[in-house]
Amino acid sequence: QVQLVETGGGLVQPGGSLRLSCAASGSFLSIYHMGWYRQAPGKQRELVARTSSSGVTNYADSVKGRFTISKDTAKITVYLQMNSLKPEDTADYYCNAQVQSIQNSLLEVWGQGTLVTVSS
Repeated sequence: QVQLVETGGGLVQPGGSLRLSCAASGSFLSIYHMGWYRQAPGKQRELVARTSSSGVTNYADSVKGRFTISKDTAKITVYLQMNSLKPEDTADYYCNAQVQSIQNSLLEVWGQGTLVTVSS
């Protein structure tokens, strides 16, 4: 069983910054990817940023240059530093991980989500 716990959401003014954290816990063999998705009301869930076990990162075009994903391998934690936030960044942000379970199967694991609201 693998759990992802997100922290760091909240209300911020346009142009402000927030940092999200996602910590993984439980029993597993390895994590291949960890990243962040978001879902705004009435819209589909979309990839925001992702980092692989080797450190390769991917970003949505809409956040390039403003958001930075990083990880602490020892803490099994991934971070999303969000700068220059815009109202259109308002959404529920979900942590995601692709995990190799102790039963040697590939699992897609999601956190419970954290709300980010960008508003004046």
